[in-house]
Amino acid sequence: MRPLHHQPSFLLVGEGNFSFSASLCEVKGCETHIVATCYENEDTVSRQDLAKSNIQYLRDRGAEVHFCVDCTKLKEFFLPSERDFVRIYFNFPHCGRKAGVKKNRELLARFFYSCADILAENGEVHVALCRGQGGTPADQPVREWHNSWQVVAMAAEAGFILSDVHPFNIRDACGYKCTGYRSQDKSFSVEGALNHIFTRSLPFLHPRPVICQTDLEGKLVSFLVPEIFQDKINRCFLDKNLEHPVRTINEKLIDELGKSFPIQKVNSSISLVFQDSPNSPSPPDAFWMVPVAKRNPVPKPMANKTAKDTEAFAFPSGFSSWGGSDHCPDLLSWESNWVLGQYYLRPSLLLSLHTVVQQAEFPPGTLLVLSGPAFRKCKLSAHALPIFHETAFICVANKGSEAVRLSEALAGNLTSTLSSLLQPSGVTLDCTTDKPETTQLSTFVTTEAQLHESKYFITVTLDASDPDPKEICVGSVGTAPWQPKSIDREIVCASLNLDLLAMQACGIFDWRMLWTSDKRFLNRFAGGRLGPFKSISLYPPSYVHDLSFWVPEPERFNEAQLHTIARCVSGETVVSVQLLDSFLHPDTAQISLCYRFTYQSCDKALSRQQVAAMQMKLREEIRRGLHVTLR
Repeated sequence: MRPLHHQPSFLLVGEGNFSFSASLCEVKGCETHIVATCYENEDTVSRQDLAKSNIQYLRDRGAEVHFCVDCTKLKEFFLPSERDFVRIYFNFPHCGRKAGVKKNRELLARFFYSCADILAENGEVHVALCRGQGGTPADQPVREWHNSWQVVAMAAEAGFILSDVHPFNIRDACGYKCTGYRSQDKSFSVEGALNHIFTRSLPFLHPRPVICQTDLEGKLVSFLVPEIFQDKINRCFLDKNLEHPVRTINEKLIDELGKSFPIQKVNSSISLVFQDSPNSPSPPDAFWMVPVAKRNPVPKPMANKTAKDTEAFAFPSGFSSWGGSDHCPDLLSWESNWVLGQYYLRPSLLLSLHTVVQQAEFPPGTLLVLSGPAFRKCKLSAHALPIFHETAFICVANKGSEAVRLSEALAGNLTSTLSSLLQPSGVTLDCTTDKPETTQLSTFVTTEAQLHESKYFITVTLDASDPDPKEICVGSVGTAPWQPKSIDREIVCASLNLDLLAMQACGIFDWRMLWTSDKRFLNRFAGGRLGPFKSISLYPPSYVHDLSFWVPEPERFNEAQLHTIARCVSGETVVSVQLLDSFLHPDTAQISLCYRFTYQSCDKALSRQQVAAMQMKLREEIRRGLHVTLR
């Protein structure tokens, strides 16, 4: 076995005549320790053309050469102290002879599992495949999925993601001669071959229930965080020590506006929760209800809590997948203090508009700046954000012409500043007085309209080359009456969705990527850089499952709640919920609905087995939460 080395170690498996190992050894020299292995014994391999001389060359240069090494059982061959390879190569893997795609997929899956045991934490696995074998869009031409080796999906089984793919150029490996065609000492065509580079994925975490405290109307209240926000509620991207693109956008925006307006940041904390007034209409379904404890809980002995007491406590909609006390025994002491049905997570910072204006002391014409997270229920979409960071600009003006002029100036400055920020990305930005009609806009615009009268809408076009380009609303400018009512004052305010702006500025097509915990994401925006973003996980596999159920009372069925349950159960890996079919039973008048759920992760390895488990849980949660009968 190899001795300990200070230089990084490269492992090559499945070598034939060792010509690639010799080439790599020549290029890397003494800076890298090479460990070259082969499945056959030395006598068999030495009969191949060039093999004997390559083996001798490697040994003369200090490299290790091992035979009879099974690449699917690497853990058995290397001692624990030797399992720290920074790179593992497997060039043109094949089961031999006329093995079909299924057997070769199994080989890849077992190889990746084996790599997981011996690869360094930040190591890479390089797999070179012939044209079309990988089954990714990088292949030209692309084979039918069932006829490919599905290399990304096989790697995902062992927790690896595809981080890069590029042509396998045989000229770069001087002296390399491929061999092993149908287990013979014959070469095969490597024209159009690709090298796939895999890295470890972060694991899927299962965060425990989170209880947060916030100030509400001068009182400290505690609230239970909805499940999908448990790993996000305390990750404010606007922290001064974080180089997140959302913060970069916000800081650049404030700096530019500061050249035209006096700016004053609001440093006081703004409540994450608001209370529904008994005299006003109930908040729409787009708001997240949360249970709130209005006083500090008094711990109760666990022995005093009966099964009946536990079952009698029910979380509001959206919390059901926590499963009650079995998942968090500490919550038992809180149950009698929860107040349900009156409290909601704030959908916008503008809810605190009047409180902030009346408490702050600032000269006329000064813009107050509020920044922080907001929460909205929305159906699944790459651009529909259930949590996002918002910046609000607020100013007090005299009613009439002064408020009109200030609104125009603010809308003009925001448009000019944002156009400059987004110009490198080629995004088209527009400011209009016409309310956008795109369905993507409904949640943002509807909620803002309840808080202030929007006069200007700031929109971006997602794809200007599309004959029917889609637009999304990233902000609005409007006015709100002074509270209590005043005959001479009015509040001019603007609201911007920083997450959507960051996505457009950096070419990020999935909002979930903004929330990844993978450090490679933030590393690409170090120093406040904005610009094109290359995904950390290329061509992630997707999995499709259909689900049918009877709806006893169609008028009570809430499709938005179906999307919410899918979000929670899948850990945000369901990217699409599509209604495939509906059927009205002629005798019972019941309706049967069939939905298709598409699973895909943007930053983690998602395996078929994980999705199957999620789908089983989804079936149960839909049955229990929506009171439907599964088919």
